[in-house]
Amino acid sequence: MNISLPDSLKAFVDERVTRRGYGTSSEYLRALIRKDADRLHLRALLLEGAASAPAAPADAAHFDVLRKRVQRRARG
Repeated sequence: MNISLPDSLKAFVDERVTRRGYGTSSEYLRALIRKDADRLHLRALLLEGAASAPAAPADAAHFDVLRKRVQRRARG
């Protein structure tokens, strides 16, 4: 795939590649595409969650249980 950019956008991409430590402009563009795909995936998950019925109240006790579960997994 080839992408043509006006000089102003090419300069912007080149600057981002240099400042962000990418090896090439292709690496930078791949990262942008991955981030966009992740954003779309997250949006779909949020919409799915918003459309579903609540399974349990999200009160302090709920979050305490979640914290303990994460801590157990972190310890191995």
